[in-house]
Amino acid sequence: MKLTGAEIWLECLKEQNVDTIFGYPGGAVLNIYDALAKHTHEIRHILPSHEQGAAHAADGYARASGKVGVCLATSGPGATNLVTGIATAYMDSVPMVAFTGNVGSPLLGKDSFQEVDITGITMPITKHNFMVKDVNQLAHTIRRAFQIAQEGRPGPVLVDIPKDVTVNTAEYEPQPPLPVQRSKKSIPDHVMEQAAELVQGSKRPFIYAGGGVILADAMDELVEFAELLHAPVSCTLMGLGGFPSTHPQFCGMIGMHGTKTSNVAATQCDVLIAVGARFSDRVVSNVKRFAPDAKILHIDVDPAEINKNIPSYYHVIGDAKKVLRLLLDRLAGRELQPKEEWVTELKQWQKTYPLTYPKNNGLKPQYIMERIYAVTAGDAVITTEVGQNQIWAAQFYKYTQPRTWISSGGLGTMGYGLGASIGAQIGRPDKRVFNIAGDGSFRMNCNELATAVEYELPIIVVILNNRSLGMVRQWQDLFYDRRFSQTTIDRTTDFVKLAEAYGAVGLRLERTEDVDDVLKQALAANRPVVIDCNINPNDKVFPMVPPGAAIADIITEE
Repeated sequence: MKLTGAEIWLECLKEQNVDTIFGYPGGAVLNIYDALAKHTHEIRHILPSHEQGAAHAADGYARASGKVGVCLATSGPGATNLVTGIATAYMDSVPMVAFTGNVGSPLLGKDSFQEVDITGITMPITKHNFMVKDVNQLAHTIRRAFQIAQEGRPGPVLVDIPKDVTVNTAEYEPQPPLPVQRSKKSIPDHVMEQAAELVQGSKRPFIYAGGGVILADAMDELVEFAELLHAPVSCTLMGLGGFPSTHPQFCGMIGMHGTKTSNVAATQCDVLIAVGARFSDRVVSNVKRFAPDAKILHIDVDPAEINKNIPSYYHVIGDAKKVLRLLLDRLAGRELQPKEEWVTELKQWQKTYPLTYPKNNGLKPQYIMERIYAVTAGDAVITTEVGQNQIWAAQFYKYTQPRTWISSGGLGTMGYGLGASIGAQIGRPDKRVFNIAGDGSFRMNCNELATAVEYELPIIVVILNNRSLGMVRQWQDLFYDRRFSQTTIDRTTDFVKLAEAYGAVGLRLERTEDVDDVLKQALAANRPVVIDCNINPNDKVFPMVPPGAAIADIITEE
């Protein structure tokens, strides 16, 4: 049958089982929006306050649901407003397809009104991008975009569509989605055998798990593998939820703001097994002093990550779930090295270096995180902004399931959390979603409160309000002789009144003894809520690895 480009676009989304799209209309995408208007019963459209909110919402939707997130913007500034959200998704390997409109094909390259080379702009921050100049290629391009976004190491794909392509007609035949393979190459037997022998011979194994565990849905295999080895497990910021935080072998996060137990164990292990992790600078710190005595086994689906930051002793390229299952099969029945001394040492470190905080001097952000976990019985999705709020949420809420921790790890995008919480709530309507924010980050995209109110999303925003850019201020305090240059933002904004102006519920929290009551009140409201928490600007994130230090030289207090 013959359809317009706009109709083909819509039919292709239906082929991919897309149920929600986050977008903002404009001149270049008018035909697409006209087609959408006729199919509102099949695809739900969410209109944010800003295109950046659309990109973050698509990202949060993808992370929470495991599906592909989809966003749509018009040409020019509409397209460029997606860039930060696309870069965020790229750094954290989030499957997303971003559609942009563009000026008509005859006007391309002529500095036409609202024209921008969005494929050129996004080339470094997408897995792939396309400009479709022929309507006959539109369906194939969209199908490939969804396939590329999901295969191998996931990531965002951009499809730019000139306006005339949405008007022109072509033959359309429906097709099932193209097959998606996490890893295209089979793993040779000798590779798995050498990896198994390395693991089998370890007396002091340590598992360093990253976001790849979650993307591969490999949590069960990781737990089984860790229990077989009696190995301690640490997660990166992106890996939280990939191994239960309540498991006795979990040592906490690793790296700059990890636990001392994890950092010391990584330094003293004899075999370090990295699963779906990329040895980020926030984990490794001083490269020359990272795991100095360990043979490193690196398991990753992306060959570009092997030996990029840290040289491995041995590596296996493949999907984490598949590789761990192959390792388990090979190790079954084999005699492993005794681990009693290593396990005893680890338990002692956990007692000696607990993750703690001072309980005096007012309302503590760490306590608020602990109480959110207790009041929700750990059955919530946590999104965050970036800064101290992010790390406190990572440290003091326990993540027992994958896709319940949603945060910008690689790009560190302030203003990410509120948009992401909207997408997460739509992707997981069965969960309550908390967005943990700092007052600095919240100001950046607080306009998305209007979106949460419009669509009656019961998101709870917890603002850890220290009237400053907390993480930057912490560095200035510790390493810049307390010169607080432009990090004090003690403005007169009343976040409670702001929430009420948007139509949300505004609550104020100032006393420790009121935490549970305020949280329960927020949950009972069953509509968007903002809790303004008055915390001390001198509260800091600890532990912390100082610049240039080895991760074992972590400081636990000022």
